[in-house]
Amino acid sequence: MNKMNITSFLFLFISAIFSIADASSDSGLSSTYYDRVCPEALTTIKRVVEDALAQERRMGASLLRLHFHDCFVNGCDASILLDQTSKIDSEKNAAPNANSARGFEVIDKIKLEVDKVCGCPVVSCADILTVSARDSVVVLGGPSWKVKLGRRDSTTASRAAANANIPSPFMDFPALIKNFEDQGLDEDDLVVLSGAHTLGFAQCRTYRDRIYSDTNIDPHFASHLRTICPKVGGDSILAPLDPTPSSFDGKYFTDLVHKKGLLRSDQALFNGGETDELVSKYSGNQKKFFKNFAKSMIKMGNINPLTGNRGQIRVNCRKVN
Repeated sequence: MNKMNITSFLFLFISAIFSIADASSDSGLSSTYYDRVCPEALTTIKRVVEDALAQERRMGASLLRLHFHDCFVNGCDASILLDQTSKIDSEKNAAPNANSARGFEVIDKIKLEVDKVCGCPVVSCADILTVSARDSVVVLGGPSWKVKLGRRDSTTASRAAANANIPSPFMDFPALIKNFEDQGLDEDDLVVLSGAHTLGFAQCRTYRDRIYSDTNIDPHFASHLRTICPKVGGDSILAPLDPTPSSFDGKYFTDLVHKKGLLRSDQALFNGGETDELVSKYSGNQKKFFKNFAKSMIKMGNINPLTGNRGQIRVNCRKVN
């Protein structure tokens, strides 16, 4: 190695050490966290997400949902990715995730590619979840935002906390408000983040009671869904959460105004209560929805992150080092 190459190598090595040290002493997050440690990290995540969505656009909703379900259980710490072991009670087995949460293979692929370009495991699985959620929204036509980075990964998981804290599709409005308040999120966050249901599908078991029992539902909409989802059986049959499940747009809110919310927890946001006005606003103003969705995603992504010396950077997102 000649003198110039040695000098360049030492500069990059020392820069990386100082960058990691700075980050470790800082209790917060930064949008430039990986700029010196691994400048190719974010572009690599974006590339793998784009490839995954090119193969299956539905995967965008799945990656976004993983981020939500992670953050609502003891903070955004990638605990949702941990497999079951004798010491880990996996959140994958919790009722909101079992036979439902998906996209784990995409996260594995991202981790493999990122560690390859970085030269070592410096990018946390928690940050990968956060960035891949943002990139999925962008690919499907939604807004972008600067993701705050520097999260570390948990060494524990809690199926009980996942069962208790992830919002249920059967929740009424007061329960939803309390659920979000418990995470430090307010009524505005509840409405705009529920707009994530502009993407993806729900299983028959989650909307069956609504289409057969609820009265605050468009009768033609309910009748159509009954042809898809029987009273008994067919629990995993899918229905779109809005008319354009592979496009990030404002049609979710338009559906709510017309009493076509698929889930009981969706329609609860427009049911003669205090959030009706906000739903109506987003129904007619997609630009406003996009702007506020980005703000609330940043806020949600900041729920109790592990930073500094807490947690670890997992080598394999599915297990503790």
